[in-house]
Amino acid sequence: MANDTSELAMTHQITIEGGAAFSIAAEEDTLLRGALRAGIALPHECSVGGCGACRFDLLSGLVESIWPEAPGLSERDRKRGKHLACQSRLLGDCTIRVRCDEAYRPVVSPGRWPAVLLARRELTPDMSEFTFRIQAPAEFRPGQYALLYPPHTPGARAYSMSNLPNEDGIWKFVIRRVPGGAGSNALFDHVEIGQSIMLDGPYGHAYLRDDNARDIVCIAGGSGLAPMLAVARGALSENRVGRVHFFYGGRSQPDLGAMAALEDLVADSRFALSVVLSAPAPALGWQGPTGFVHAEVERVLATPLDHFEFYFAGPPPMIEAVQTLLMHTHHVPFEQMHFDRFV
Repeated sequence: MANDTSELAMTHQITIEGGAAFSIAAEEDTLLRGALRAGIALPHECSVGGCGACRFDLLSGLVESIWPEAPGLSERDRKRGKHLACQSRLLGDCTIRVRCDEAYRPVVSPGRWPAVLLARRELTPDMSEFTFRIQAPAEFRPGQYALLYPPHTPGARAYSMSNLPNEDGIWKFVIRRVPGGAGSNALFDHVEIGQSIMLDGPYGHAYLRDDNARDIVCIAGGSGLAPMLAVARGALSENRVGRVHFFYGGRSQPDLGAMAALEDLVADSRFALSVVLSAPAPALGWQGPTGFVHAEVERVLATPLDHFEFYFAGPPPMIEAVQTLLMHTHHVPFEQMHFDRFV
């Protein structure tokens, strides 16, 4: 996969204590992105400073912190001199201490491209599907995410793809406008059709596994719909024998507009859809189930839950509730659960 770092001549040398040494282009925006482009299995999850999974110790050399107040570092971490790889820009050669893990080695090498906004389709009053195109094949695994760089906004924002990899360079994202959110508001208000922004990806570990014969369960809350759409589409396109059980949790009736994104899936006999609202407006006459989406999963799936492969995405409280349900209540093995943490 070609990317825009291939022509940069100046590099910084990074040495992992007791491990690999590798080079990162001097113009690379962060240590994490450069390491992953070099094929290094550096631990990470959200890639934007929230989760803290990419903490490391700087043993020698200098880095610049892009976001010194990133919540991924606690005050204790800062006092101990910890850094976040996703928020550290290299200022020269460095030696770091970090424990690499093969589970984090990129399954598709990430790249950076200008991406042109082709279309924007409203799904709900605060959620739309954005379609971008790059001048290269769109190579990623269903369920992964990319980083977008909205205008007038410092740093990157992580959004999951809702479509499948393709030769046409099309990347689709279902994005919710977050009140007070600089990144999402910039995408909605300042990126016009035909305008380009930078796209960096793919990243993420909650991608569709291709060596599993179990029925798949997709659990989506809010804009977590996007990666679950990709996982479901990928599973059905592979002509697997098993079924895809798809659970969508919204808050109230306006969130049901997101179901328009499922139009290409509902006709497949292997696709079973369950929708639940947590706080429907009585005046609008909702006749479906109410409550939280993880409770609906437990109610609908009658067989033991450890018979399924689970993929889930949504707000942090939903992710925690699903984990508790699967691991502690039903003893589902961790390797049968796939999700990325965004906090």
